Amino acid sequence: MFLYLSKLLPLFFYPLGLACVSLVVALVTLWKRPRTAAIAIAFALSLLLFCSNAWIAKSLVRSLEWQNLPSQIPNAEAIVVLGGATKSAFPPRPTVDLSESGDRVIYAAQLYRQKKAPIIILSGGRIDWRGSGSSESADMATILTSIGIPSEAIVQEPDSLNTYQNAVNVRKILESRGISQVLLVTSAMHMPRSLQIFQRQGINAIPAPTDFLVSEGELQELGGTPKAAILNLLPDTDNLHQFTTALKEYIGSLVYRLRGWL
Repeated sequence: MFLYLSKLLPLFFYPLGLACVSLVVALVTLWKRPRTAAIAIAFALSLLLFCSNAWIAKSLVRSLEWQNLPSQIPNAEAIVVLGGATKSAFPPRPTVDLSESGDRVIYAAQLYRQKKAPIIILSGGRIDWRGSGSSESADMATILTSIGIPSEAIVQEPDSLNTYQNAVNVRKILESRGISQVLLVTSAMHMPRSLQIFQRQGINAIPAPTDFLVSEGELQELGGTPKAAILNLLPDTDNLHQFTTALKEYIGSLVYRLRGWL
């Protein structure tokens, strides 16, 4: 139940959900309380305009992604990759696809080929209301073996349904194998929360973030010219998505902290 509510309730605090709630209020109060309806409509419009401009969205994303900037990645005993990077092979897909966060899988393969660690631990299950099929760990393993990573170098953890369970279940694998230090691979925006959770479990995790949405070049382009500065103030669905994803991480950190997981 907690997992379901943790996915459902925050939707009403994200910009799109909150704007929809505000518009419903406007619709209900339109005839009898037009002033209230006007305020609700103005709030929904202002919220969407604020959250979907590039200046605000990229600043919020940057505040998360740039907390663990990659430097020289040291050698470790294992590479841990968190789920959320694949789409299962449901028709008409011919095979497993990489999702928007698929850089996690590719980066883990690159680290393995650089001999940063001898094994890759893939952590991720399958939430039942998102369809049946193989676990995320199995899907990631399919991608890795298809690009030449030997199956004997892959360890699957197919039961985790959130980041906290990732850490708890991976810790059991590490303890059983006597592994003391790992490279933690996940999206840069997800890294701050993930790293704290893994460290709270007593895991010596070295951050190896990937899938950066904001780069130095993109920040420079925001105000590179007067036209660019103005255009980046206009609403854009990609910006709204980035803002929402970053806000999700902040809300997730708050919830996890209240539960004592951070």
